[in-house]
Amino acid sequence: MTRHGRMVFGLLCGILVLAADQASKYCVLHVLHLPEIGQIVLLPVLNLTMVWNRGVTFGLLGGFGRWGGPLLAAAALLIVAGLIVWLRRAETLLVAAALGAIAGGAIGNVIDRLRYGAVVDFIHAHAFGWSWYVFNVADAAIVCGVAALVLDSLLPRHVF
Repeated sequence: MTRHGRMVFGLLCGILVLAADQASKYCVLHVLHLPEIGQIVLLPVLNLTMVWNRGVTFGLLGGFGRWGGPLLAAAALLIVAGLIVWLRRAETLLVAAALGAIAGGAIGNVIDRLRYGAVVDFIHAHAFGWSWYVFNVADAAIVCGVAALVLDSLLPRHVF
């Protein structure tokens, strides 16, 4: 596939992640009304739990007050700009998809910060006394995208 084709593929991955993220958040907020309910148990290991995350990953850096959302949104948009430059140079489909997923997830969380002043988190996995942080589709896409970039760095160049 050509460099242009990989870029288009990465952009489509980003748009798909962004659409899935925003659709899931719309359902959580306006169909399920999770902020009013608080929590829905889906499985013994999976709940929908409403959390407004005013920080970044795991709620870090949430103490910036009213400037926190706009500052974090601006930083995320600068990072997305860098990811798009990297995407233009992507040599593999795996890298293109990963960069698109990371950018789409970041933009999804930026939309939340600008719209609500916080990120909508609602997926809560737990098992055997362990409880993971509450996250959303954008967060999952970002983590999977980073994992794919790490995987790509470990693979021989001719694999993908």
